[in-house]
Amino acid sequence: MRLGGWRTAMNTLDVARKYFEAWNSRDPSAIVATFAEGGTYTDPASGGALTGQALAEYTGGLFSAFPDLSFDVVSVGPANGGSANDGMVAAQWLMKGTNTGSFGGGPPTGQSVALPGADFFTIEGDKIRSVQGYFDQKTFVEQLGLQTIVQPYSIGPVSFGNSVYLQLGKLNRPGAFSITSISVRSEEEAQEVGGYSQRILQELAQMPGFISALLARNGHRMLTATAWENADAPNQILQGGAHKEAMDRMFSTDFCAGFMTSVWVPDRINALWVRCTICGQMSDYDQGQGKCRCGQPLPEPPPYW
Repeated sequence: MRLGGWRTAMNTLDVARKYFEAWNSRDPSAIVATFAEGGTYTDPASGGALTGQALAEYTGGLFSAFPDLSFDVVSVGPANGGSANDGMVAAQWLMKGTNTGSFGGGPPTGQSVALPGADFFTIEGDKIRSVQGYFDQKTFVEQLGLQTIVQPYSIGPVSFGNSVYLQLGKLNRPGAFSITSISVRSEEEAQEVGGYSQRILQELAQMPGFISALLARNGHRMLTATAWENADAPNQILQGGAHKEAMDRMFSTDFCAGFMTSVWVPDRINALWVRCTICGQMSDYDQGQGKCRCGQPLPEPPPYW
């Protein structure tokens, strides 16, 4: 009886070890094969329980983003202080890898991670019924060199979001602004708009007359404000490329709730004030031709936009 119990315990722990071997072989189909039919996998980034093809796609995406992904198993044993006979197994691990592929819709960061975590298994026979994984998402993001911002969705009439800023160091006074507002209906549509935006930013950086661009997202509202040297310069984005593709997508039969594009010409842009590092006073950079009223050269001014 004791011998039989030991044999069962060894098999149960071996199932967990086989699971990690599949991960270390970077083979999505091998990972899925360790699960029973309908078996589920969940972790903080999976967006819910995954099974079958959905799990294969999720793990395949991780291997594309981290081609050298591997797990060092720190410990594996029966969970809840019991024996492995009940099929409950716990494992501590350290995930390692370098982000050299697209991840989360963004470009690779080139950063390496060493992320500790834990998995809790429910095992039936020689197959996994469920894996519940845990790791610190904040640590993961920060190891990738990315920002983590904790903020409420809204406080009263004020809502919060995120932004992206492209500035090429041009100090020109803007002669026009193009403003776009898009209302999406889902996270999937927001991700698609974000993909177009990344390509558009790359094209904007090569266009004559472009100064800078500010992209912001607040829930299902996505906004872009682009500064140009004159009101004719924005016409370039209508000629082709990612912007035209995005506009064609907007006018398709089923994409986004609505949108607006526009070009604004400033009525008045006031002086660019710069603080002198010698006397501490603010001076009009243009009127003083780069010199403070105290006679000292002013530091390099910030861009108008």
